[in-house]
Amino acid sequence: MMPEPHASARPVALVTGVGRTAGIGAAVAERLAASGWDIAHTHWTPYDTRMPWGVEADAVDAVGAAIRAHGARQLAVPADLADPATPARLFDRVTAELGPVTALVMSHAESVDSGLLDTTLDSFDRHFAVNARASWLLIREFGLRYTGPFGSGRIIALTSDHTVGNLPYGASKGALDRITLAAAHELAHLGITANAVDPGPTDTGWMTGDVRTDVLARTPLARLGTPRDAARLIDFLCSPAGQWINGQLLQSSGGFK
Repeated sequence: MMPEPHASARPVALVTGVGRTAGIGAAVAERLAASGWDIAHTHWTPYDTRMPWGVEADAVDAVGAAIRAHGARQLAVPADLADPATPARLFDRVTAELGPVTALVMSHAESVDSGLLDTTLDSFDRHFAVNARASWLLIREFGLRYTGPFGSGRIIALTSDHTVGNLPYGASKGALDRITLAAAHELAHLGITANAVDPGPTDTGWMTGDVRTDVLARTPLARLGTPRDAARLIDFLCSPAGQWINGQLLQSSGGFK
């Protein structure tokens, strides 16, 4: 007899925003797979298409191969998180194909630089739809469906404190922080912990030469943050050892100022 599609000793982590191999989401997905998680991960090619870095061909396949190399089951799902119907459909598919989600790691983002005077209404609304509203809806779906052991559920949001010249991104990330921290208390009856992680400037391919120079000068260890730095912290927070860290906005930027 064939086993059930989601019969596995591994818990399932859903990681959003995994569209590039150089990104934080990809590093988190692979690190959690190495630690014993099955991984569902989302991407949205139209976003990468309109960003300066463009679409990375075969990135989703490469990330999937890296996850499976650790013995994990893996599911890649294209997800337009600007659509409010997407979170429920996403959880439906992940649950059907891998099983119930135990950890939700939100690494997705709308991020287009603009300030107080030049941000458009469309851009402002899109940032809040993706960074704040979608995150709330993902957390809500997770809380409504969660049936895991008390104390084992995890919610982690990737955030930022950048605001100057980055109004819609910074403001929507501030809203994300409050939504995530609320979850630590409002989902306490389920035993789910919730934390927001600010990894600081991270070398994922977006930095210009001048930005790199500035970041290096303002970081005590004189190196750039990497996706693996963020992934190591998130891996710890998702582990049993990380259970007591809850309801926190964690700065993990190497002392960058």
